[in-house]
Amino acid sequence: MNLMEALSQHLPLIESKIGYTFKDRSLLALAFVHRSYVNENHAITEHNERLEFLGDSVLGMIISDYLYRQLPGHPEGELSYLRSRLVEASSCVSFIQTLHIEPYLLLGKGERMNDGRGRESILADLMEALIGAIYLDGGYETVRNFLFQNFLPQIENILKTPLKNWKALLQDFCQKKYQQTPRYQVLEEAGPDHSKTFHIVAFVNDLELGRGTGSSKKEAQQAAAAEALSKLIPSH
Repeated sequence: MNLMEALSQHLPLIESKIGYTFKDRSLLALAFVHRSYVNENHAITEHNERLEFLGDSVLGMIISDYLYRQLPGHPEGELSYLRSRLVEASSCVSFIQTLHIEPYLLLGKGERMNDGRGRESILADLMEALIGAIYLDGGYETVRNFLFQNFLPQIENILKTPLKNWKALLQDFCQKKYQQTPRYQVLEEAGPDHSKTFHIVAFVNDLELGRGTGSSKKEAQQAAAAEALSKLIPSH
């Protein structure tokens, strides 16, 4: 029995682990086929990278929607940072390892010899490919249910992590990279005196780094710094 046949036999077990039964199991199987396996097994013509591409976008949309609804008082910059933490490679690896399905991933001999199964990028890609497969088979709500039924405790733990001093972090980053400290400029003040909203942009030299909104200048500056860091250091 070759590895592809073994994977096919394990699909019902994988479904039980993820809590979803596929209508088209070929999609589930494809999520577990890495490019390196196809390169060494020419009878197989498809790998999981297209599913990964789709799953990355679906994951980002679902997490964005969740954060928007759960954190109504948070400015855009903070939401962007939290989203980046929830969808980054290390989080995807943690999610996939929770399910204990990574041993079923089909890798080429070279990747297996190089301990490819332990590589973050490969496991993160598997998570995204699985999301893409579930989306094609069952739609948006099915993916949403899959994520929050399996990973809600991990998601909540990340959100409970205290927010950092974004301004201090951005200042440290800019001093190291640009030998300059960032400056903050008020773009707009809106609303009555007792309930103002400030729109602020963070610059270093003449380069715009990020924008933020808040009920005080300090809050808006923190939001602008958070957005800047989410762009400058996506996995920060």
